[in-house]
Amino acid sequence: MKPVAAEFLGTFWLVLGGCGSAVLAAAFPHVGIGLLGVSLAFGLTVLTMAYAIGHISGCHLNPAVTIGLWAGGCFPVSGVFSYIVAQVLGAIAAAAVLYVIASGQAGFDLSAGFASNGYGEHSPGGYSMMAALVCEAVMTGFFLFVIMGATDSRAPAALAPVAIGLCLTLIHLVSIPVTNTSVNPARSTGVALFVGDWAIGQLWLFWVAPIVGAILGALAYRLVAAEQK
Repeated sequence: MKPVAAEFLGTFWLVLGGCGSAVLAAAFPHVGIGLLGVSLAFGLTVLTMAYAIGHISGCHLNPAVTIGLWAGGCFPVSGVFSYIVAQVLGAIAAAAVLYVIASGQAGFDLSAGFASNGYGEHSPGGYSMMAALVCEAVMTGFFLFVIMGATDSRAPAALAPVAIGLCLTLIHLVSIPVTNTSVNPARSTGVALFVGDWAIGQLWLFWVAPIVGAILGALAYRLVAAEQK
């Protein structure tokens, strides 16, 4: 159960750090961290946890990553369900803590989004459902490609967390305007449960697109890695 517990805590940290930066600090008067700061915050949560629990659970923190690594032959199917449950529960727990903190400020309003992911009128930039679907699938696909490449036995192991964390930062820099960036069904689910309404109605995309993209990215890496041997 130690790897499962590590995934719970790691995903908790990702959602609290990433979504927390978006909800509490992105537009804070005069010193808001903005899109760049939120992107970096998400990357830092993964980088720090990769060093902290990578040797315990592999530091997936993301159902799409777990499924992608299984599809890529890097993770046993027997561990998929327990990892996903732990990740989703960790995300919900973090969203609950974030809600308690954020609601302590006068004027707090869940309808502002609470860092939820969305498309159409709920996309930060007003992007369509198709744009969101393609963006989430492609970004998650390359995320898996980088994860598998960085953790390949032929790559420098000590630098894997840096590559993965910076990859997630880059993904957010590109896609926050499109969907508020998910590439992680657990992250999307945690905050969506508190927002309800439209966030729940659009949640399906942030499960389907990342999982499809992760599988394709993992299979692409297997193909490239096999050709290099």
